[in-house]
Amino acid sequence: ASMSAATKRKTSVTIDAAALDAAHDLGINVSAVADAALQNAVAQARRSKWLDENADAFARQAEWHERNGHPLAEILASPGTASWSA
Repeated sequence: ASMSAATKRKTSVTIDAAALDAAHDLGINVSAVADAALQNAVAQARRSKWLDENADAFARQAEWHERNGHPLAEILASPGTASWSA
């Protein structure tokens, strides 16, 4: 997703000099790479936080399924089995 200049903000980062020089020599857009990496790191951190915050609910759901089976087990069959419908 492209961002307009109005939604971006300048910042200062410290980057390994050799890597920065190599990126410049190769024509790599360091800002674009840093932006993409930061967005990826934020998405992963949000996912991890969400999983941690909901771990108890997942555990309770797994326990319920252990006791009661999956409520859709009869229709969650793989293709080719008797309960599979196209």
